[in-house]
Amino acid sequence: MNSNKPITQHSPDPEKIRSMFSKVAAKYDKANSVLSVGIHHLWRKKVIGLSKAQPGMKVLDCATGTGDLAIAFKKAVGPTGTVIGTDFCVEMMETAPTKAKADNLEIKFEFADVTKLQYADKSFDITSISFGIRNVYDPVVALQEMARVTKSGGKVMVLEFGKMDMPIVSPVYNYYAENILPKLGGIVSGQKEAYEYLQKSSAAFPSKENFLDLMRKTGQFSDMSFTPVSFGIAYIYIGTVK
Repeated sequence: MNSNKPITQHSPDPEKIRSMFSKVAAKYDKANSVLSVGIHHLWRKKVIGLSKAQPGMKVLDCATGTGDLAIAFKKAVGPTGTVIGTDFCVEMMETAPTKAKADNLEIKFEFADVTKLQYADKSFDITSISFGIRNVYDPVVALQEMARVTKSGGKVMVLEFGKMDMPIVSPVYNYYAENILPKLGGIVSGQKEAYEYLQKSSAAFPSKENFLDLMRKTGQFSDMSFTPVSFGIAYIYIGTVK
């Protein structure tokens, strides 16, 4: 597929994204905890459960950032399992090895672009990406690559912000996301522009069935589904590789 013609209209510039995340890296964990009131940890736990990760499995976590999802997967697959965390922004991964070692976990962290993964076909039982797919220039190419390196019958797991549908809750959350989140994120991280982008990109990115349409375009999945978390603030997408 020609990656110069992204499927979605929302097509962020890779170098701008890399630069933005390198600036927020040092305070990324703190900002996440403040802005989500720590609930993002519960979302990741849900991802692990739905993935059916078992001891001995091999997992690739793309756009791993500071390594939270990779660490959660390593706890699930245990000493006999393997987890590799990758990111195309090296600065985001600087604290990840220290966090893993603090839990006595052996995880390899490597530079990788999710649209051009350097791993062999059918190398992993599970491939995941958490809050990173909307920052990719062409998410369909990224999904194709994630499926390519995943074994037949294996799972591609995507955790991403979505659009809430609750009549009473949605207006309140939308006001928070549009007016408070960018300012609060800017105060905590010192990078207000980054959190304005994160809010706008979340609002513009396909969710629910529209995201499943992106997965279908890859032609790589035999089954696809999504599960909302926290009333649809985010969604977990599961693709079973053909």
